[in-house]
Amino acid sequence: MQAQLIALDWGTTSLRAYRLGENGRVLEQRSLSAGIMQLPSAPRWVAGQMCSDGFELAFDEACGDWLDAQPGVPVIACGMVGSAQGWREAPYQQTPASVAALSAGLVQVRSLRHADVHIIPGVIQRSELPNVMRGEETQVLGILSALSADEARRPLLIGLPGSHSKWVRAVDGRIVHFDTFMTGEVYAALSSHTILGRTMQRSDDFDLAAFDRGVSVAQSASGSAGPLSTIFSCRTLGLTGELAGTAQPDYLSGLLIGHEIAALAQMLNSDGASLPGVILIGSGALLERYQRALKANGLPQVTLAEQATERGLWQVAVQAGLIPSHSAAPSQPLSVEN
Repeated sequence: MQAQLIALDWGTTSLRAYRLGENGRVLEQRSLSAGIMQLPSAPRWVAGQMCSDGFELAFDEACGDWLDAQPGVPVIACGMVGSAQGWREAPYQQTPASVAALSAGLVQVRSLRHADVHIIPGVIQRSELPNVMRGEETQVLGILSALSADEARRPLLIGLPGSHSKWVRAVDGRIVHFDTFMTGEVYAALSSHTILGRTMQRSDDFDLAAFDRGVSVAQSASGSAGPLSTIFSCRTLGLTGELAGTAQPDYLSGLLIGHEIAALAQMLNSDGASLPGVILIGSGALLERYQRALKANGLPQVTLAEQATERGLWQVAVQAGLIPSHSAAPSQPLSVEN
């Protein structure tokens, strides 16, 4: 089946490539460990030329055969490939950001295969403490495109858990505000490079009780001292025999995610925001943890969304005129988890 679009999600550590057909349906996909910080380095022939450019090499590996089979198919990319360290810098668009604004800000780079790669800009929020994102904005816009017009007009809170978790507020189909929490990266650093990791024992099983205990501590009066204080309890509860080594990783996870969600809930309350529920983007065990923490903080209605990146890349390509405007966005519904 002929593709209408080649879409790339090109981040720091990985490169995901999609062949998208009619209505944005995924015909084929690939995942490479060729993010912008670990590009191929061994020179080889690309499109009849000896090439040592890591971006060209990764691009060719990801979709060179697709372009050989179907020359002229449009290509779009999001993520860190558009950063200052990327293939070509795509300057940030300011909030509020919409599909139209991001489509108007596309930057092109001509590949050795004579394919124009259209790179989506990231989003910057200018304030006393500026905030930025690259790639997440495309996922958010993908989710907004899957909602009904009525749903998209309402205030929404969209969460993207990860190393740098993003919490995005959207109104009228636009990104109006977002916050970043370095929860995942801090967890990795604490458990691998501090004294807390010395007594931790890794397990493949999710210790629900330990995780929930961490979330509860973050919500408690003791938690008001903040994570820099409460994380030491991971060690002291182990020293006093109250927390087994196997329970400590999930307890620390609960503490950090608990502090993240508690802070988020406090910000929402102080802003007087009235939100009908939360949309979480992603899949896997991490979402289960966030669902539990959200419910514990009074946000029980959670919608899970997958294939957000593909939806967003497709939607921006349609808006930019790379593919026919009558083409519809992917139609898979979002799933609701209570």
